[in-house]
Amino acid sequence: MSQVFQRCGASVIVYKGDQVLLQQRKDNRCWAYHGGCVELGENVEQAARRELFEETGLVAEELDFFGIYSGPEQHHIYPDGNEVYFIDIIYTCTAFTGELCAQLAELLDLRWFAYDAIPNEISPPIKSALLDFIQQHYG
Repeated sequence: MSQVFQRCGASVIVYKGDQVLLQQRKDNRCWAYHGGCVELGENVEQAARRELFEETGLVAEELDFFGIYSGPEQHHIYPDGNEVYFIDIIYTCTAFTGELCAQLAELLDLRWFAYDAIPNEISPPIKSALLDFIQQHYG
């Protein structure tokens, strides 16, 4: 039986120069930036840093607040039928260390994309924020 949830997410858009790092998700095969749900008792910035490390192997040295996204655009139905309305608190990061390594349990690929070569298959809940980011940086 599917359920409907509202979740608070913490996400990080990693970029350098004219490229952004995206991950291809296993669940919908779409591309997305990095993030996930804030755990109980965890602050949002800690969650963003944790999710970035878990998914990519990168450690954020600095995070800059980008925005909060919520509402109908943040609605997503997963392949298992569960519905989620995300409140996504998004940071950007250009200062990071670590070895790029995809978390194969959830990801198919990690790849750098030029702003003018972003794939069409963007995961629906992150699409508006990613396009806003690209517009601000590539315009």
